[in-house]
Amino acid sequence: MARSIEIYDTTLRDGAQGLGIHFSVEDKLRVAAELDRFGVTYIEGGWPGSNPRDIEFFTQAKRLKFKHAKLAAFGSTRRKGVRASEDEQVKGLLAVGTPVVTIFGKTSRTHVREVLRCTPEENLEMISDTVAYLCKHGREVVYDCEHAIDGWKEDADYALACYRAAADAGASRIVLCDTNGGSLPDEVAAATRAALSAVKVPIGIHTHDDAGLALANALAALDAGASHVQGTINGIGERTGNCDLTAVMPVCQLKRGWRCVPAASLRRLTALSQFLDGVTNQAPEARRPWVGAAAFAHKGGTHVDAVRKFAAAYEHIDPAAVGNTRDVLVSDQSGRSNLVVKAAELGITLDKDAPSTRSALEELKRLEHEGWSFEDAEASLALLLRRHLGKAAQLPFEVVTYHVSVRGGPGHAACEATIRVRIGKEETLTVAEGEGPVHALDQALRDGLVRAFPRLKKVNLTDYKVRVLSGRDGTSAKTRVVVRSTDGTASWGTVGVSANLVEATLSALCDGYAHALTR
Repeated sequence: MARSIEIYDTTLRDGAQGLGIHFSVEDKLRVAAELDRFGVTYIEGGWPGSNPRDIEFFTQAKRLKFKHAKLAAFGSTRRKGVRASEDEQVKGLLAVGTPVVTIFGKTSRTHVREVLRCTPEENLEMISDTVAYLCKHGREVVYDCEHAIDGWKEDADYALACYRAAADAGASRIVLCDTNGGSLPDEVAAATRAALSAVKVPIGIHTHDDAGLALANALAALDAGASHVQGTINGIGERTGNCDLTAVMPVCQLKRGWRCVPAASLRRLTALSQFLDGVTNQAPEARRPWVGAAAFAHKGGTHVDAVRKFAAAYEHIDPAAVGNTRDVLVSDQSGRSNLVVKAAELGITLDKDAPSTRSALEELKRLEHEGWSFEDAEASLALLLRRHLGKAAQLPFEVVTYHVSVRGGPGHAACEATIRVRIGKEETLTVAEGEGPVHALDQALRDGLVRAFPRLKKVNLTDYKVRVLSGRDGTSAKTRVVVRSTDGTASWGTVGVSANLVEATLSALCDGYAHALTR
């Protein structure tokens, strides 16, 4: 039997403490349901003693039917000088009715002295009394040893006494927390081995990424014998974040051969990461290992040529194993292999040795040198390739002249665009107003094209990005505009570059509509 590792997800509690992260009650219910479907062992829903939203979440969560996970409420040991049975915060943990209660307590003598302002002996009593009280009421208790690694380095005997106090009182798991995120893997491994020798219950690990070592520290503990790992989806959390479960799970399952979630779930890992980004309204991190858009993206010509022949040459796993996809980028770093592979993705067949392929690559590299970038502008790339293949000698329309004007003053400006478009032998002149020059330009162009191409009514601009390519030239600097468009069923990107922002915008817009007509 493969070794099993428990996945304890604290996205909804520790993750919610991250900068820019805000969950509504409905958000938390959706995330909890998705985590259960994914197959994690525990879901920490929040701290009912900290805010009304978490109390409401636990009330609403009672209608969820968990198939894989156990829901946990989070809190702390009782206050000093008060029995657990009299502590309102502890009683609140029972009131929400979760099968699991996770509590944290102090492990460091320094924290006991400076934060709790009590004796080391009283802290041990606070731990054992709280755990025993919760267990007496039928709850599974996971005990998080706050500052466990630092406390162990400071006074190993006292740290081990804290672990024993929780274990002897009935805790089902003793979790070592690198709360400040500053420990090193060898320190975490040594502390884990010491904990395993001190208590007979399973040991867990909870790490933070302040030193960029959250994943390494979690793996060090697991390699040392821990069997329970806590973290968050996408690594969100306090300060620089928690251990990222989208990295922990595939490392455990695909690299170590340990079982942590159902095998089929890993193929939905990228979708889970994107789902959480959507709920939290965060821009996906392209360079996130395993699940990021760049995780299996190849740009170097020799890399692409090798991957085309033998994928494992530059990929440590099959991207599909985690629900991701391979992406071949084209740029001035590209070779003809990049272009051939990328063209195939776009539905265009290229002969690697054909003169048209060579000329397309030469133009691509020249444009890249001038500031163009096609990594997020696949539609402009497709038009370029078709032009070199002779399949699109010219766009299905041509902008003959255009004019954009802005009238008024700050707060009450009016923008108007005039465009003369030639379609075949016919020319049409259209005028449109907009919320800004880009909107007015787009409206005028659309109005002129829709008369001849009614299907363009479905095409809309969904994103517009501008980048100044050289700050040294000030307001006369060359700019790159990337536009994303959609027709409701597909989306595509186009690019334009010019020292004139309006001209760069028009170029990208024209490519967007041309692509819609030639797809």
